[in-house]
Amino acid sequence: MKPKVTPTSKERVMRENDFIVSKTDLKGFITYCNRIFMEFADYAEEELLGKNHNIIRHPDMPSVIFKVLWDEVQAGREVNAYVKNLSSDGGFYWVFANITPVTNGEGKIVGYSAVRRAPNREKLNNVVIPLYQTLLAEEKKHGRKSDGINASYKLLNNILDEKGKSYEEFILTI
Repeated sequence: MKPKVTPTSKERVMRENDFIVSKTDLKGFITYCNRIFMEFADYAEEELLGKNHNIIRHPDMPSVIFKVLWDEVQAGREVNAYVKNLSSDGGFYWVFANITPVTNGEGKIVGYSAVRRAPNREKLNNVVIPLYQTLLAEEKKHGRKSDGINASYKLLNNILDEKGKSYEEFILTI
């Protein structure tokens, strides 16, 4: 395994026809990753399989976004989000992610599947990044653990209430 990653300003930009695909178990441990995932994350398959998906979590991402994602998929709903990921060399890459619960024949959730594509740069730069910076600042103001996440969650819900939209509606209509 590679040593702890220090973020840099080196961005990897997804190509228009790229699709990053991964599957995890119920706890978020990677059970499948495609070649493009490995390319952008800059890890070999054996370095990813069995590892928690948060191996690519970038510190610029507000924790509250992951709370929203987990709440949705654990409730059996698909969810979409813009996510900044961390490559093993410290670089980063933005994705527009679609995450869905995977169910067995009886409808029980047995894992999660995610497909990521290149984000819309205008929406990313004009809406998502400023929102994430605001949410992250709120988390840091209260500590990034539960108090910070709760404060950021309240702020996010206030923003969504002002817009009269759910998180999913907001993400899909920005």
